[in-house]
Amino acid sequence: MHGPFLRDGSGAETMLPGTTSPTPPPLICFSHLRWDFVTQRPQHLMRRFAAERRVFFWEEAIPCDHPRPYLEYHPFPEDHVIALRPRVPHWWDRAATEQALRQLLDMLVATSCAAPPLLWFYTPMMLGFAGHLAADAIVYDCMDELSAFRFADPLLIDREAELMRRADVMFTGGYSLYEAKRDRHDDIHPFPSAVERDHFAAARQPLAEPGDQAGISGPRLGFYGVIDERIDLALIDAVAAARPDWSIVMVGPVVKIDPADLPRRANIHWLGGKGYGELPAYLRGWDAAVMPFALNEATRFISPTKTPEYLAAGCPVVSTPIVDVVRHYGAIAGVAIAEGAEAFVAACEHALALPRQGAWLREADELLAAMSWDRTFAAMKERIVAASQPALVGANDDPVAPAIHGASGRPHYDALVVGAGFAGAVLAERLAAGSGKRVLLIDRRPHVGGNAYDHPDAAGILVHRYGPHIFHTNSDDVFAYLSRFTAWRPYEHRVLASVADKLVPIPINRTTLNRLYGLDLQDEAQAAAFLAARAEPREIVTSEDVVVAAVGQELYETFFRGYTRKQWGLDPSQLDRSVTSRVPTRTNTDDRYFLDKHQAMPLHGYTRMFEAMLDHPNITIELGIDYRDVDLRAGHTVFTGPVDEYFDHRFGRLPYRSLEFRHETIDRETFQPVAVVNYPSPDIAHTRITEYKHLTGQTAPRTSISYEYPRDEGDPYYPIPRAENQLLYRRYEALADALPDVSFVGRLATYRYYNMDQVVGQALATYRRLSEKLNREASLA
Repeated sequence: MHGPFLRDGSGAETMLPGTTSPTPPPLICFSHLRWDFVTQRPQHLMRRFAAERRVFFWEEAIPCDHPRPYLEYHPFPEDHVIALRPRVPHWWDRAATEQALRQLLDMLVATSCAAPPLLWFYTPMMLGFAGHLAADAIVYDCMDELSAFRFADPLLIDREAELMRRADVMFTGGYSLYEAKRDRHDDIHPFPSAVERDHFAAARQPLAEPGDQAGISGPRLGFYGVIDERIDLALIDAVAAARPDWSIVMVGPVVKIDPADLPRRANIHWLGGKGYGELPAYLRGWDAAVMPFALNEATRFISPTKTPEYLAAGCPVVSTPIVDVVRHYGAIAGVAIAEGAEAFVAACEHALALPRQGAWLREADELLAAMSWDRTFAAMKERIVAASQPALVGANDDPVAPAIHGASGRPHYDALVVGAGFAGAVLAERLAAGSGKRVLLIDRRPHVGGNAYDHPDAAGILVHRYGPHIFHTNSDDVFAYLSRFTAWRPYEHRVLASVADKLVPIPINRTTLNRLYGLDLQDEAQAAAFLAARAEPREIVTSEDVVVAAVGQELYETFFRGYTRKQWGLDPSQLDRSVTSRVPTRTNTDDRYFLDKHQAMPLHGYTRMFEAMLDHPNITIELGIDYRDVDLRAGHTVFTGPVDEYFDHRFGRLPYRSLEFRHETIDRETFQPVAVVNYPSPDIAHTRITEYKHLTGQTAPRTSISYEYPRDEGDPYYPIPRAENQLLYRRYEALADALPDVSFVGRLATYRYYNMDQVVGQALATYRRLSEKLNREASLA
């Protein structure tokens, strides 16, 4: 075999120029993708590495007719990257090819790397000729499950297993892929797709229409990306057939499938591959973007980069139910998830109806604000340093270090649960009774039950120390679960508002309107007409918009503005629409505050229910202890406190609203006609008064009440629903998501305004996922 040599793209033979020892060392990236094919994860990351070190991008070998192997180097000056393209005689077998590639690689390292390079693998197959190299560190960035792709090499699974044994650190291109592989590497971290927002936001401004798209009629549904076995061609054809008035624009190279198999209709346009810089101009001309992915093994773990790119361009998105798309984007208005042609068409119709600007786009922008390739790049670098030079990285420098540091040795407990409220108690019970795990449950308060804690006061009245907790749910599963630990007292909650010396029902109903205005509205139609005459249509963005659009300015000022200002310390115009959306407006006379299927109170109180739930030999309870003072190593931690506190307020404190209560016992049998009376007037300091006998059904000559005063300082009760707070939370959420051995559950840990039943539902869902993981670990032990 002839020895290897280097050849540039023009065909001239040369040697790569020698370099002085770089700091940091050079990086050799082994990729199954061509550098100039399409811009994907490798290009985004390697361009950033190339700004600080020399980067070689080693591509798959190209069969050739030359009798000896050689290495082409293709500089891309705009990216500061050199792509290396080995050429190997096409008649050589695998052994001869890999021996030649090893020699070419050795020559590259000898001539261009004064220090051991950082080796970065996108394909495990290249370990066959690169595994012998001395390395500064080895990174396996598993962006896709390549073994599931069409024409995957049978050796790929074995090569990946070997690479995972050798890699110092491993990254995955999404959370589904991380969950599938996290048990196979000790230092593995999910880094889902990010976005260059400014690049794609150019599509929101006027741009020249590309020539091959200019003549395509609208409305246009667009897709760009590699068109291969991951695309559902039958779905595209069905959508085009169902709506011939729509144009479907498909941008991207066709690979691994026969172009003859592409559906051909007058309204389907296959425009071929385009450059990264051209994409915003195409996006500018689309009315919606589609992701018609097939649901198969090749798409099971994908986390499409195009999802945030489409949103950054201002395009609403319609996708088939790809797991990571549903996980990260399924809850926002700008992304519709649909399976099957009929549902996909309906979802497209909804997307096309969205305005180019509006609340859906602001919501998408809030989500994207926490995503960038710069951020991903910086976090990856920290992980590489931590893996290759652990002595130089302290616990406080670890971007995802847990706040609870356990002692060495075997754990005394299988799980540590922090917080004895609904989230913690449910998970402690399920782990102990459902999975047979040994659980330590701790709480910094001296009692179980969290904010739902109740107790008899000096008058023997069962009062709620932290304000009234009214149980209601539409979930049969949640109600059935809690019914294991308590009998129930039927109770339908009714609330009155003190307005203009009158007590009127809240939520607003027909009775409210008749009492307040001295009217005699006889039916729902009359009440609806009354409200419609006062409603002021507007785009729904804030809490003020929700109410004014439904009932008008006068009723908004009467019932909502003052109360909301007191409750949140902010005007409704400064709060997310979700705050007042929780309170409906009715045209009938139903004065129940909740309309849920199940409405009841624990017969003997919440505390007794919690005590029954936690009465299990596998549960140890320690109260009055802070989790930071627990010197314990547990197999898994459930954390239900404030997520920012867990991470030592690394990015600043998340804003919460607190409450202060003044409890009184009064020498009279009753104080007010219902359990709760609201005081919306800004001239009254408290927001509501609760009389607890209405909740408990007790009879006594005396009665107990509490006044409720919202505060800025104190125990955290309510996450404040504002866009900037959600952006800050998402930074903490990213840290939390990177901790496989910690589950964050509950209102404070997930920074969401949950009702009690929603917390129970979330805890039960968390247990189902967690039990599968713990059972797998136990079977391998």
